[in-house]
Amino acid sequence: MAASPEMESDNLCGPGAQPGILAASKLDSLIAALLCHGYQVIGPMVRDGAIVLDTITSADQIPRGWTDEQQPAHYRLTRRSDEAFFAYGVGPHSWKRYLHPPDLQLCSAERQNGAFRILNSHAGPKSPLAFLGVRACDLTAIAIQDRILLEDKYRDPIYGARRQGAFIVAVQCTRSVSTCFCASMGTGPAAHSGFDLCLTEIVGSGQHRFIVQIGSRRGAEIASELEITPASETDVRIATAAIENAAHQQVRKIEADGLRELLYRNFEHPHWEKVAARCLSCANCTLVCPTCFCTTVEDTSDVAGKHAERWRRWDSCFTLNFSYIHGGSIRASGKARYRQWLTHKFASWIDQFGTPGCVGCGRCITWCPAGIDITEEIRALQEG
Repeated sequence: MAASPEMESDNLCGPGAQPGILAASKLDSLIAALLCHGYQVIGPMVRDGAIVLDTITSADQIPRGWTDEQQPAHYRLTRRSDEAFFAYGVGPHSWKRYLHPPDLQLCSAERQNGAFRILNSHAGPKSPLAFLGVRACDLTAIAIQDRILLEDKYRDPIYGARRQGAFIVAVQCTRSVSTCFCASMGTGPAAHSGFDLCLTEIVGSGQHRFIVQIGSRRGAEIASELEITPASETDVRIATAAIENAAHQQVRKIEADGLRELLYRNFEHPHWEKVAARCLSCANCTLVCPTCFCTTVEDTSDVAGKHAERWRRWDSCFTLNFSYIHGGSIRASGKARYRQWLTHKFASWIDQFGTPGCVGCGRCITWCPAGIDITEEIRALQEG
């Protein structure tokens, strides 16, 4: 997984770094330190019956004591018996919401003296972003978008401006929901790189604490301002066992061996018709996906024709107009659009960018209103 430009490959990073202990009551000091360094801190909070991402300024805004139940087309929040901060699965938001925004004004213009004058163009965020609570699957998703939007032939300067200064505080998963399958994709639940700081929450034994691992020089700088004490071997064992337990909890998986070739061979498999009969082409799966990057550009103007704006907005291969060229859409049927999405994720994405386009987060399963399970659809193709 690629690291951000600020990440360092030295003895501060990864498993070689000496882990420490931060008391759960001191989590607010981490947020305060990030704010003092000029970061806009983005983290989890409860809103509208879900755990979403938004700007936070205090640990009191984090969903302490909450967890979630996730099944195909099912998401519910429930209270826990303890005060854990991060004992839940990923929600409907991913970090691409801030690195690759869903709605973005590229420029605006006004007619003056018979000509249009460009008034402004997109600028980067006013403050660098700090992400608190990034899971292993989403770290991989960020690395995948780095590859696509920064390291390919055409670089996205908007993504680059947001990504350049981003500070990442990862949180190890100690619990998996039923829609997770990151273990079979090799993207989690353990985070190994791509972060500035990494936290593993330990609740129990009369102590609520975080194991802190440093992943970059910037991370070491922030950690030096916190009340961190050395972690014992027992603490590390407990944290490691909790992460391994999260992997064992996963009931879904994808057998990736030979999948790319199988998808290319089965372009006309009858199962595509079966899944298309259920698919609503609503694009929920692509909107919640942390790696999907497709956009469209819209131009608008006022009634008088004096003011115009150009916007970039998320789009999806599930929308009919996405593949429109002169004369009509290339993929006019729901069958063709679902086949395009799944085949791209697990076959042609590898040809383009060197990895699958799926990180096993399970969002597309939870937030599909028809309850379509991507792991089951792939299994049906493999068994067929």
